[in-house]
Amino acid sequence: MTRPLIAVPARFSATTSALRYAAEVSARALIEAVWRAGGEPVSIHPADPADADAGERLARFDGVLLPGGGDLAPHRYGATETHPTVYDVDDLQDAFDLEVARRTLDLGIPLLAICRGLHSVNVALGGTLEQDMGGPEREHRHLVHPVTIERGTLLEQSTGTEKADASCYHHQRVDRLGEGLTITARAADGTVEGLELPGGEGWFTAVQWHPEDTAHRDEAQQGLFDALVRAAAAREGR
Repeated sequence: MTRPLIAVPARFSATTSALRYAAEVSARALIEAVWRAGGEPVSIHPADPADADAGERLARFDGVLLPGGGDLAPHRYGATETHPTVYDVDDLQDAFDLEVARRTLDLGIPLLAICRGLHSVNVALGGTLEQDMGGPEREHRHLVHPVTIERGTLLEQSTGTEKADASCYHHQRVDRLGEGLTITARAADGTVEGLELPGGEGWFTAVQWHPEDTAHRDEAQQGLFDALVRAAAAREGR
């Protein structure tokens, strides 16, 4: 059986251990989770949307995984000032990820968005972000905490649970929701941990945490990748 093709936008990296120059990378745990689910993960180059139509590039794929990464530039969601903790901003990466979010949803291609990916979808649909959650005592970095998942959502169907242990690494969170989005999960402190788009063209769910961190030993987390690949296979079958 042919594995569904899952596009994974690469992340720019200034250094890597095995290469002499700057690189484009994907987290190994993320790629392995897609492979375990039966998908064929394919890294795609973050090209300027003005030079290469993202919709045409994405149309050949059966699914898209929009991964984590650095912060979006605050001006992308209307902020006039930048908090000093904002890091790893890259204008090309922002432009590409936002366009991928828009076009994937428009085309109805199955989409799983993770951490920065969730932020990208929210901003692409007109939402905003809280630039910093309030310092080390409030941020969700190097932290595993419980999240409560709304019943009847794709997130609940994918994870098979209403309570999950989420491995987090973020200092920002959703502020104003993008158009049409609904909240599917929250942390105990109220942080939005999941988003979906009821009535959207295709399968889509987004999580604030990093399911790839624990997917190798947690069926609920691996279930997100399994669900993406199943949706991609169904699209491929059409």
